[in-house]
Amino acid sequence: MARGGGQGLARVAVVVRAGSAPLWWLGVIAAGIGVLVPGLTGRRIGVLAGAALFIVTAVVVAGVRRKRYAALIRSAARAGKHDVLQDRAVAVRNWRRGHRWWLLLAFLAALGGAFAIPAAGGMLLAGCGAGLRLKAAWLGRRERAENALLWVRVDWLDGRGGRPAGKAVKGYRTTGVAAGDAAPGGARRRTAALV
Repeated sequence: MARGGGQGLARVAVVVRAGSAPLWWLGVIAAGIGVLVPGLTGRRIGVLAGAALFIVTAVVVAGVRRKRYAALIRSAARAGKHDVLQDRAVAVRNWRRGHRWWLLLAFLAALGGAFAIPAAGGMLLAGCGAGLRLKAAWLGRRERAENALLWVRVDWLDGRGGRPAGKAVKGYRTTGVAAGDAAPGGARRRTAALV
C-alpha cells in the first residue's frame, strides 16, 4: 500500500488473462497425450467431442459475467495519485501461484478422462484458456474505446489472486492508457509503445 491512503491496484485484463496460457498449454499437452489412448469411445469420437467441448467452453468462459464487468466499467472512478499500480508480472505470478493445485488437478483429470473419451478433457482445458484470452481481448477493446485502463483493488481479489468481477469488488479504477507495463487487454506492452 502507498502512503496517504492509496491502494494497491491490479490490471483487470491482466488478472483475467493470467490463466489463459497455462490452461491452453496444459490442455494441448493433455489432448496430445489423450490422442495416444484409444479410450472407450475411440479416437475419432473423442476428438470430435473434444472439438465441440472446446468451442462451447471458449464461448461460455468468454461470455460469463460480462454484464457484471460492464456494470463495473460504467461505474469506474479515476485512480488517485497515491494508488500503487501492480506490475503485470506480479499479478500473473499471484494468479498462477494461487491456482497451481487447481491447474494440476485439472490436468490430471483431463489425462484420466482420456481413457474414456480421448483428447476431450484436454480440449476442454484448452477451451477455458481460449475463453479467458477472448474475455481479456474484449476488455482490451473496452479500454481502447474508453481510452482508459481498468484496475481493481488487490485486496478485493480472492485469496488466489483472481475473480476481478467477484462479489467483493465494489468498483474499478481507471488510469490513462500509458500507465503500467501492460497494453490494453493485458498483454505485455511492446517497448516501442513506451517511447
